Amino acid sequence: MIHLLYTKIPASIAIACLICTVGLALPLEARSNSCAEVASKKSTDNIVDIAASNDSFSTLATAIEAARLIETLSNNGPFTVFAPTNEAFAALPEGVLEELLKPENRDELVKILTYHVVPGQVTSEQLSNGSVETAEGQSVTVDVGDRAIKINDSNVIRADILASNGVIHVIDRVLIPPQEYNACKRCFSAK
Repeated sequence: MIHLLYTKIPASIAIACLICTVGLALPLEARSNSCAEVASKKSTDNIVDIAASNDSFSTLATAIEAARLIETLSNNGPFTVFAPTNEAFAALPEGVLEELLKPENRDELVKILTYHVVPGQVTSEQLSNGSVETAEGQSVTVDVGDRAIKINDSNVIRADILASNGVIHVIDRVLIPPQEYNACKRCFSAK
């Protein structure tokens, strides 16, 4: 049995430290190295600030800017963002990213990016198997296994990067809304 004492530590950091201490069944890469590292991720930086300041998210930051979602994702939220790495964007078929970043394709880019956003702050501990509706309107499928978390066909490779307006879970593939994929299967076929 775990007893919690009154402290001045924010609940989200206390929970993150508890998760770190008991070692939730996440892949090793998704776990933080220490509670101090987890605690340091909760900052005054919002989701956009974190994406813009992390080299692994430079493509995501560029896409957020091109989609004109900076203001939206900088507000109070809270949001849960499944954030693809640069490598995830690089794995898209040749030319797809470049096309999506063009001003005339902004609507499609917005649909794809908002498919990575869930309203509310959902930590890895709170994720459970099933469908979750995204800000785009379609649902993603969450599969919580003994040693891994999947969002659709994507793996969560780092969980629970806490921001002032939500939480980021790093994923290894770009999520494509089913309607977008079905509209242009040849565009999104694997390399």
